[in-house]
Amino acid sequence: MLDVIRLGFSEPLPGGDRHEEFSLPAGPVDYRAAWALQRRIHGEVVAGDRPDTLLLLEHAPVYTAGKLTEDHERPRDGAEVIDIDRGGKITWHGPQQLVGYPIVRLPIPIDVVGFVRDLEQTLIDVCTEVGVRTVPLEGRSGVWVAPENAPARKVCAIGLRVSKRVTMHGFALNCANDLSWAHNVIPCGIDDAGVTSLSQEAGRRIAVADVVDHAAEALSDLVAHRTSAPAV
Repeated sequence: MLDVIRLGFSEPLPGGDRHEEFSLPAGPVDYRAAWALQRRIHGEVVAGDRPDTLLLLEHAPVYTAGKLTEDHERPRDGAEVIDIDRGGKITWHGPQQLVGYPIVRLPIPIDVVGFVRDLEQTLIDVCTEVGVRTVPLEGRSGVWVAPENAPARKVCAIGLRVSKRVTMHGFALNCANDLSWAHNVIPCGIDDAGVTSLSQEAGRRIAVADVVDHAAEALSDLVAHRTSAPAV
């Protein structure tokens, strides 16, 4: 069973969240605080002291850079960047972007690529639930809007790390967040595609509150399927 923990958001969610349980202030979560909590929960899952866990939250505005980020891809205005231990390159997190950190044990043989592909499809299904058609792009991680006669636009970034068979980091789904950040960096190191949000594609506001239940249910189904040992 997956323990889904909703931590902190810019607008109230039906049913509230659990920020007080983890000694966090209300509202979008400071990235460093969430990263420390991720590492703590990761250690507990590795040790068998906690079930597979999904953190769902919004962050206070921040740039984070994966291991492959190059200097020219960083913010042009010198904004602070937090360098972290996930794959991928630079991205932004902030209010009205739904961030999910699945901290789950993968079965042997470990298939990280397969897990990422299934995560992409799961998030494509979440987008469909709110009326936005998205697709995967061969050779590029994440979830995309890909018109036939225009550059593709990324609506959801994905970057994972696996340590001791347990995943960390995860996805960032643009719901109703500011997109101007993308003009200050080369998002995910990709300079021939754009960045978009569910709201921009739908032509109406789609808030995190409109998506979070779909994401929690879909990720629970994914983890139940993906972390089961194969039949012998």
